[in-house]
Amino acid sequence: MRTVLNMLNEAAETFRDDPYVVQKEESGWEPRTFNEVNRESDLFARALIARGMKKDDKVAILSEGRRDWVISEFGVLKAQCISVPLSIKLLEEEIPFRLNHSESAAVVVSENSLDKVLNIKDQLDGLPLIIILGNFSGKVMEKAEAAGLKAGKEAVLYDDFIDLGKNSGEATADKLKERIADIKEDDVVTISYTSGTTGNPKGIMLTHLNYWANSRDAVDLFYIPEREKTLIVLPLDHSFAHTVGIYVGLRRGLALHFVDARGGGMAILRNIPGNLVETKPYFLLTVPALSGNFMKKIQAGVAAKGNFINGIFTRGVEAGIKIHRDGFRKAPLSVRLRYGFNYFLARKLVFPKVTGIFGGDLAFCVGGGALLEVSQQEFFNAIGVPIYQGYGLTEAAPIICSNTPPRHKFGTSGNVMPSIECKIMKDDENEAAPGVPGELIIRGDNVMKGYFKNPEASAEVLRDGWLWTGDLGYFDSDGFLVITGRAKALLIAADGEKYSPETIEEAVVNNCPYINQIMAYNEQKKYTSALITLNEDEVKKLIKSGKISSSYEILETIKDSFYSFKSSSSIPSQWIPGTFAVIEEPFSEKDQLINSTMKLVRYKVRDFYIDRINSMYDGPGSDIMNEDNLRIIRSLFDLKD
Repeated sequence: MRTVLNMLNEAAETFRDDPYVVQKEESGWEPRTFNEVNRESDLFARALIARGMKKDDKVAILSEGRRDWVISEFGVLKAQCISVPLSIKLLEEEIPFRLNHSESAAVVVSENSLDKVLNIKDQLDGLPLIIILGNFSGKVMEKAEAAGLKAGKEAVLYDDFIDLGKNSGEATADKLKERIADIKEDDVVTISYTSGTTGNPKGIMLTHLNYWANSRDAVDLFYIPEREKTLIVLPLDHSFAHTVGIYVGLRRGLALHFVDARGGGMAILRNIPGNLVETKPYFLLTVPALSGNFMKKIQAGVAAKGNFINGIFTRGVEAGIKIHRDGFRKAPLSVRLRYGFNYFLARKLVFPKVTGIFGGDLAFCVGGGALLEVSQQEFFNAIGVPIYQGYGLTEAAPIICSNTPPRHKFGTSGNVMPSIECKIMKDDENEAAPGVPGELIIRGDNVMKGYFKNPEASAEVLRDGWLWTGDLGYFDSDGFLVITGRAKALLIAADGEKYSPETIEEAVVNNCPYINQIMAYNEQKKYTSALITLNEDEVKKLIKSGKISSSYEILETIKDSFYSFKSSSSIPSQWIPGTFAVIEEPFSEKDQLINSTMKLVRYKVRDFYIDRINSMYDGPGSDIMNEDNLRIIRSLFDLKD
């Protein structure tokens, strides 16, 4: 039987006493073995049954990545219930819809996120059982009781819940065996909600077979040695971490270390660097925002070492990029000879110290979540920790394709997974010609069952067994898949031509150190424009250098840096922004301008800043050096002129 639970049973036999989920405690990194996870999840399942949970009941999980997250979900599945993983980045007002729509009968919530659930409980259609995870630095149960919950009945601590499973009796144990035996490949494992950038989110139903097939493909395509380690820096509700972390972990006997979450969300970010050094991961899962932050910090850190070290580093990176080219076709001997010494010197003297921030044993990263700009791929490959870009959708469980160590090409999303069929469609009936972009559609055992309680949306994207992804792309001449953007998020010029905004945005952000965020815009206009927020720390360094002092000089420098991508980019000139507007405040979750997965909610950004956008076409904003931009720079950096 091709199910998640069979994968767990096989892992518990093969990797019995090896560490599987590892969490940092006061005493250090404390593991649970594969066998212990299997046994403890049995107890969690028995407790659910003892509390009256029925087949197909939904159990939401709102927690940072941790041991008990994984054990709880396996327990949910063993009780023949369905997991509803939720992001800890969700705003309080975003949670009720997901809990009500999924009809969640219970919520597994960490101490760090408990307040969110307590604050919205009166907005729920029914009060779910609340199971609290954590190390309990405070009086957690007293907090629940103060919110009107009955301790032990409506709210229960995880350890007490496990004790309930232990003491539940033989009848409950027998019922658990019956439920596990009744599980089918087509049974739903998770309902994962989309980020909701265009209205209410949709609940993606993924089955045992979906996860079984996608994790098998990941192992077949992307070789990872058995019993290696990784640090899970992405949240477990993220479908990428869910499949490649939890389920590939089962197949390869991986030890999953979770970032130390003691102290809440800000502590998680602070703890990543230290946890990397402590755990020494073999590989990492990452997304462009995270790797881009690493790249900027590495560059700034090396620059602070002085001109001599920075010179060796920058010349070494340049040499590595020249020698490795696109990763698929290496440079000729003449280029290797010309740049070989600089590359050799940097690899001996600087790169090992730089990559030591990842623990010293990191072989590679796998990137997903969004387009990864080529300059990032070239940079990390040059210093010795390559990021192999992949592509997928939660609706596809989620991996569709990936670059790999033996076969990769920068600027592409790699090769399609072994069991997936893939086509590029010009329209609803006709395939696009080779090399011509079109909508990507796929078919395979990894494709979702549908959207929960939304047959209309399911029918729109699931047609004759094919998943219409809504993403645009093409296969290049070497067979690599190139993703160019979302069909519904395209820039549209006045003549009806279309282009991907992400391509422009990634190019600008990765080449201009002074820009923090950007949204390219064109809705049938005569030229493209952009809204940008500034990387204030970098601009302050620029001011402190003494090379510039006025708002006009700063804006001129930002303008020059903004367009620096043009020399190394293939973006057609007609799509290069003709102007940009500087925005004073970063786009944030608080304003709902970015969603819980850190992606722009484009229509909300557009509506929020419509006056600034209009001014770039019908007012002084058509000139970058306009008074609005200068005024904001003066305000941000306390300048008089």
